[in-house]
Amino acid sequence: MEDFSAYVGLSRPTVSKFFNDPASVRDTTRARIETALKESGFSPNIFAVNLKRRRSRIIGIIIPNSTDPFYMELTRSVEELAAKAGYLAFMLSTNGQHALESSAIDRLQSMTVAGLIVVPTGATGRSVRLAQLEDEIPLVYVDSPPDHPVAFVGTDNMQSMGLIVDYLCRSGEPPCYLGMPNINRNAAARLDAYLRAMAAAGQPPHILPIPESDSWEFERFGHECARDLLAGGLPTRTLLCANDRIALGAQLAAWEAGLKVGRDEDCDLRIAGHDDHPQARFSCPPLTTVAQNYGEMAHRAMSELITCIEHDGTTKPRNILLRAELKLRASA
Repeated sequence: MEDFSAYVGLSRPTVSKFFNDPASVRDTTRARIETALKESGFSPNIFAVNLKRRRSRIIGIIIPNSTDPFYMELTRSVEELAAKAGYLAFMLSTNGQHALESSAIDRLQSMTVAGLIVVPTGATGRSVRLAQLEDEIPLVYVDSPPDHPVAFVGTDNMQSMGLIVDYLCRSGEPPCYLGMPNINRNAAARLDAYLRAMAAAGQPPHILPIPESDSWEFERFGHECARDLLAGGLPTRTLLCANDRIALGAQLAAWEAGLKVGRDEDCDLRIAGHDDHPQARFSCPPLTTVAQNYGEMAHRAMSELITCIEHDGTTKPRNILLRAELKLRASA
């Protein structure tokens, strides 16, 4: 920065002011610096810059699986919103492992991050490292609901499951339920929401047995479970899956079993999901589901985090539950 300031012929504070906010300097000064940047190829070291600041402009994102389309879309939205707010978003994946979650926290702390957006790992217990972090920097949990008062943004599972169960009960046979591996708190939350929705509809629940698993290969899990369950016969001709990726696997199992999936009278089985996965509308047949609002979830999480950062964590954490939208397609 000293060398570049001398090169452009301006003071170090003026050059620093430009890099913090180009609009904060005069047009002639900005043009002069931009010309010098093109000529010299200079680029400031953003990590060194942040080390000198009392508060960095880096936001950390920790997700449990970097191949899951939901988390990648969430990350993309957060990165876009962070850039607009003048922050750099840095994402790390835990692959569903507590050890990697702790390692990711250590790595992000070494960058003096201003705050974190976290999708926590695991379905039970509370991470000691995350609990410590809550007292140190602003932190917002996303998607998987925590079991204690803290800033959280996610889908209202009671509302979303109630929506899909109500539709399926009114439009045909009530649904039996194919759950998800117990990899986060959504597994239990959605099962409980299904039970409550069936009770509200005056229908007995039909929870299908699933094996113990910590796999994120939901399509494979759904395919193998549905294949075995279809061979033994389902209690109803409507199958509701805990998420769309499981439903996609179930659709393949139904096709292999020679069953016609759909809501027409000549169909053998209805299949529905949850999330509105990017591939849901392109499955065969297109999947009926309830849509989580990825963009709104990212926007609310970023807004909550920046508010906490700007107010030095003095704001009261909020629990924000977003409503889902029913997406009626040919599968149910």
